[in-house]
Amino acid sequence: MKRRLILVCLVLCALFPAVAAAANPSVFPLFTVTPSSGGAQTYSVSLQVLAVMTLLSFLPAALIMMTSFTRIIVVLAILRQGLGTAQTPSNQILIGIALFLTFFIMSPVFTQAYKDGIKPYLSGSMPAQTAIEDAAGPFKTFMLHQTRESDLALFAKIAHHGKFQNPQAVPFSLLVPAFVTSELKTAFQIGFLLLIPFLIIDLVVASVLMSMGMVMLSPMIISLPFKLMLFVLVNGWALVMGTLAASFYH
Repeated sequence: MKRRLILVCLVLCALFPAVAAAANPSVFPLFTVTPSSGGAQTYSVSLQVLAVMTLLSFLPAALIMMTSFTRIIVVLAILRQGLGTAQTPSNQILIGIALFLTFFIMSPVFTQAYKDGIKPYLSGSMPAQTAIEDAAGPFKTFMLHQTRESDLALFAKIAHHGKFQNPQAVPFSLLVPAFVTSELKTAFQIGFLLLIPFLIIDLVVASVLMSMGMVMLSPMIISLPFKLMLFVLVNGWALVMGTLAASFYH
């Protein structure tokens, strides 16, 4: 967990180059000692501590917007809506599932970023700025593979940015919103396919109840057991989890 925390901090430094300089102890020491009259000394905290604390506040946003978390949690929320089970599974369970499935999917990215940036930096063989760039590389590659060219071109047009010489030249300021937009679109496409069988069951149950004259009985109450039975019989959770994981490695 400590290594992953350092990894995300390095990637966040790549997002905010102005803050990255503060992560270098040779530029800004942690504490500054100022001699005063009478032999006393005044201690002050440097910008480095402030920069690190600022980076830590962006950890949740980085986890959501720069990994597979967004697609997973949106699909799971649509699935719960399609089943019609209200708050079952609860939000805490869905977030937990999405979080650990994200760690499973992003494990190769985390491992590569650790080998390229964090490990050399911790061993002292690489300066902070180079480690930041190398650690952010696997994240950029992952996000580029999942981002549609149309979404990237849209944000480049909004920012009045010219053509990119190569994919690695795309800045994070353009890549992150384009990546999130593509993830939302993909999540809704998967959610649409998940809702179709549940919608058919609801239509069939509603038609049967209408033909029997039972208009006062809610079709949701009758269709819920059938949807749950269908989802269990087809091993729905394994199919959904497997499809979500495989969608990032097509």
